Amino acid sequence: MAKRDFYQVLGVKRDASEEEIRKAYRNLARKFHPDVNKAAGSEDRFKEIGEAYSVLNDSKKRAAYDKYGEMWKHAEELDAAAESRSGPNAHYTHMEDLGSLFEELFRTRGPRGYSSPSRGSGVFPIPGMDQHAKIDISLEEAFHGASRTLRFTYPESQPDGQGRPRSEEIKVKIPPGVTNGQILRLAGKGGPGSGNAPSGDLYIELRITPHKLFEVDGKDIYLSLPISPWEAALGATISVPVLAGKVEMKIPAGAQAGGKLRLKGKGLPGSPAGDQYVVLKIVTPKAKSQKQREFYRDMAEEFNYDPRAELGV
Repeated sequence: MAKRDFYQVLGVKRDASEEEIRKAYRNLARKFHPDVNKAAGSEDRFKEIGEAYSVLNDSKKRAAYDKYGEMWKHAEELDAAAESRSGPNAHYTHMEDLGSLFEELFRTRGPRGYSSPSRGSGVFPIPGMDQHAKIDISLEEAFHGASRTLRFTYPESQPDGQGRPRSEEIKVKIPPGVTNGQILRLAGKGGPGSGNAPSGDLYIELRITPHKLFEVDGKDIYLSLPISPWEAALGATISVPVLAGKVEMKIPAGAQAGGKLRLKGKGLPGSPAGDQYVVLKIVTPKAKSQKQREFYRDMAEEFNYDPRAELGV
């Protein structure tokens, strides 16, 4: 029985890009993987998908398949036989032409070393599954960069050749400037393939843990900065913590609680880098002595200020 067209198996057009083929394979492989889909026929469908992907994802194999269809594995021999019959520009477009050429090839060279493309050995190359992991990192690690070592143990369906589950350590380099929820893709570091098929990819989601001082929004960071009433009223130049250490920042006279000041480029690194926003929080000290209480009363009389005047109460 003739096999289904590989492009139809993956549900893509014949001029599909490599990325479209990879995307189609990942979606179908996840849907029909035997560990996920227990329906009758899912394993055969999974093998069919893997065989189609192993050919269409390889530019050389895909070119041979586009030219010879099911007989793509014998492309070199068919090319040589075609050239000997009709010259280097021979091109066969009909299956009966290919069939007669294939029969002639076997008559002249013998079947040794070849397997029938309609039967095969029963062992299909199956690309490895994509793997997914999550890594928690600190805000400092997101700023400076970091590294992690992950260990994956693959199921017995992908043994190491001696009947044991395969285990692998993968070193992950986290570049400076990553953001919360960002996905790192490590090509070829996912589950191993079988039958010389390529491995899947490894997708790592980065999660920045809460920080004691800063809040994160993309590449920008926010700091709630306590200041005294006199610093707010008179203005001041004070030291402010940033991810790279500290900077001197000028608070303008008459600053109000909730006011937001920007330190350009002091957020997470990148092109462009994020900013740091400083949100002012006016903290009023407690009057702990009679002299301090009298000072507050003198302030009230001197300013004669009603902060609730606009409320009309």
